[in-house]
Amino acid sequence: MHFDASQQLQEFVEKKVSKLEKLCEESATLEVVMKLIKPETSMNKEVSLSLTGAGGDIFVSKVGDKFEDALLECLDALKVKIEKNKEKMR
Repeated sequence: MHFDASQQLQEFVEKKVSKLEKLCEESATLEVVMKLIKPETSMNKEVSLSLTGAGGDIFVSKVGDKFEDALLECLDALKVKIEKNKEKMR
């Protein structure tokens, strides 16, 4: 289902994602995808993050009642995976 993200949601995403930059390589790219699933139920906001860089590709996806909550869960999971990848490369 298509939706238009509010300015407030876009700013929230940009603020939270920008904090990830210090963990990532300069050449890394991050794609954020948000979608509504089964709009008639709660827990219908899905957020997925796809990080592509020299250290490999990382994908995380979470579902929540609010996009903000799902995004925060994704960012936490992504940070853990980034740290694991860094450990492997040492």
